Amino acid sequence: MKFNTQVIHGGQHHDPSTGAVMPPVYQTSTFAQTSPGQPIHPDYEYSRAANPTRTALENALASIENGSRGLAFSSGLAATDCLLRMLKPGDEVIAMDDLYGGTYRLFTKIYKDSGLVFHFVDMTDLAVFQAKITDKTRLVWIETPTNPLMKLADIEAIAQITQAKKILLAVDNTFATPYLQRPLEMGADVVMHSATKYLGGHSDVIAGALICKDPELGTQLHFQQFATGATLGPQDSFLVLRGIKTLALRVERHCLNGDVVARFLEKHPKVAKVYYPGLETHPHHAIARRQMMGGYGGMVSFTLTSGSKEDALRFLENVKVFTLAESLGGVESLANHPALMTHASIPADVRLKIGITDDLIRLSVGIEDHEDLVADLEQAFALI
Repeated sequence: MKFNTQVIHGGQHHDPSTGAVMPPVYQTSTFAQTSPGQPIHPDYEYSRAANPTRTALENALASIENGSRGLAFSSGLAATDCLLRMLKPGDEVIAMDDLYGGTYRLFTKIYKDSGLVFHFVDMTDLAVFQAKITDKTRLVWIETPTNPLMKLADIEAIAQITQAKKILLAVDNTFATPYLQRPLEMGADVVMHSATKYLGGHSDVIAGALICKDPELGTQLHFQQFATGATLGPQDSFLVLRGIKTLALRVERHCLNGDVVARFLEKHPKVAKVYYPGLETHPHHAIARRQMMGGYGGMVSFTLTSGSKEDALRFLENVKVFTLAESLGGVESLANHPALMTHASIPADVRLKIGITDDLIRLSVGIEDHEDLVADLEQAFALI
């Protein structure tokens, strides 16, 4: 089954009782039993454990990432937290140095007293990555492309290393989506999504997902989720499932508009540097061309030739088609100042060390007409 068909039909079935094409929203907390411990349906006793609407979404998630099991969570961070709960005090985690600020906060603040040890490295350099591996390394966590600097990690090369050492490899696939990149097929063990973003696609839901290659790991993670309770409700499950059905069409347009905006920015005299993996000037363009299938996404970051924080703020305050807001991946275009918004939880010295400067602007390029998007950026540039 091709991907464009998978997003609509993969893992999905018409409702057996009514023939409904879309699964009903089972807005129920519990399910009737015929005798104690004997539910009417063997899969459904209590919605924290399983709910038919969430099951439909989880089957779709597994299908589009070619995994054995999908799990839907109340947020992307809840999904990440569930995976970390598999680890024990003394275990070590190697993570990308360029990460979503919320992930960095979870690793360094919430888990700081748990006994886990985190190493943040530039995993675009495999030698640096390998040097950090010890006999206590249990998990490698990568984003690719990264947020917000669009670094590319070579999933297949990293997977070869982790598989040889029996280390779990997890990939945050939020930016690329399974339309462009399927990490499980390249050797990863777990894929994470902030389903709030491209999977939902309409800025109307907060959700997260884990998709596993190994069924046993999927069972273990489901138990963690059931025991801790960070599940996705039926209405939100329905919204994400609805979004997935148009994922291919939307991401195709995001890619088209992202490329147009990136090339406009690359030629603009007020732009110092553009971060977009589809540009031939991107240092990891060769990896992107090999690893991302048929496009490079809708996320674009750039810095200003003035290097001025004030110019960046003035620019962001004056965009009109783009909305100044956190998040990404919706049909509407958003503009963001990472240092003050999505990555504010990262200490300033750490931000500067990895390249998140005060003049860095991140764009989530939506599916509007690209001429309107370029015109909006041009009028904002004229004001700085």
